[in-house]
Amino acid sequence: MTAPSNDARPDMYRYHNGEKSPLPFEAVEYESRLTELRERMQAAGATAAVFTSMHNTAYYSGFLYCAFGRPYGLVVTETDAVTISAGIDAGQPWRRSFADNITYTDWQRDNFWRAVASVTGKNQIVGYEGDHLTCMQRDKLEDFLSPLTMVDLFETTMRQRMHKSEAEIALIRQGAEVADVGGYAIREAIRPGVREIDVAMAGRDAMELEIAKRFPDAEYRDTWVWFQSGLNTDGAHNPVTARALERGDILSLNAFPMISGYYTALERTLFVQECDTASLKIWEANVAAHEYGMRLLKPGSSCAQITHKINSFFEERDLLQYRTFGYGHSFGVLSHYYGREAGLELREDIDTVLEPGMVISMEPMLTIAQGQPGAGGYREHDILVIIEEGAENITGYPYGPAFNIIG
Repeated sequence: MTAPSNDARPDMYRYHNGEKSPLPFEAVEYESRLTELRERMQAAGATAAVFTSMHNTAYYSGFLYCAFGRPYGLVVTETDAVTISAGIDAGQPWRRSFADNITYTDWQRDNFWRAVASVTGKNQIVGYEGDHLTCMQRDKLEDFLSPLTMVDLFETTMRQRMHKSEAEIALIRQGAEVADVGGYAIREAIRPGVREIDVAMAGRDAMELEIAKRFPDAEYRDTWVWFQSGLNTDGAHNPVTARALERGDILSLNAFPMISGYYTALERTLFVQECDTASLKIWEANVAAHEYGMRLLKPGSSCAQITHKINSFFEERDLLQYRTFGYGHSFGVLSHYYGREAGLELREDIDTVLEPGMVISMEPMLTIAQGQPGAGGYREHDILVIIEEGAENITGYPYGPAFNIIG
């Protein structure tokens, strides 16, 4: 269908340009997700769901939007599933979506909500995402949809995403393998005098090429590397700099391939050419905690129980005060831009019990302040799939001093 002329000035239209593109999963996967979603909506009493987040829109439709200051979303009713996108993206949102698609125009403000209302109708019981919908957009939802009432679907959709299908686990497994490729490329680039940014680019380029080889029909974006050295290792998410590496530097390798909205990660402590005695002691203790933590990941264990046990492990070694965050988190549709299955994090305040089909990291981190012996940030990170017998580690790149003192 061609776009209407400017003279028509419509609020919205369907611009189904070209043919549907291959999606990350087969149609049966999206059908299954929507079927379960509708069951969850019914249990919550919602007759329509309005998703505004990148993660839920992508999870249920396959379409990962690029907002750039504009609202996007997915509307699901008992019979329909429709993505709502801005005219600037033309037919791509339809091509990359399992669902139908409506394009809204810029001819007047709030056409996004007019498009949403065209699917939901008015006077419905509307489900929304309490962790994403802003106060301003909630007011607009109420103005345009006139809901009888609203119910928060944040928790129930998060619980659905926490349990991975076989197809999801297969994709995550490939992502972990791609992260390993990035790790080896980063290792090869490390030497004194090379800048953090140079090493990061080597890892990113290697992963993007590997993703393109494995997934020739995908869209490619958002794969990145955080590679830190020296003082810059103190935080897990510190940006890359142009600092040049020096002999004896502590390093933090963080490789993050993104495949159709699915995030995986590889994180390792390394040193340039040599590691002093004080640093080696901290590093080996963190590796020991990492190995201990991975053994704790099994069905029936709660996130809180695992966290307390690793806390005790560090406390016995007088290292707990150097812990900087929780010990791991879920994987799936998430990135540093969007998404978080907050109910599956290894923290003291999370009581979720591990079950087969969940995917979770083990990633203890200790940070020693500048000026103290062994200064720097130490972190190892592996991805594990919870299975009936325990957990399967799908990360391959080695950890520890035997492999990661480089040069």
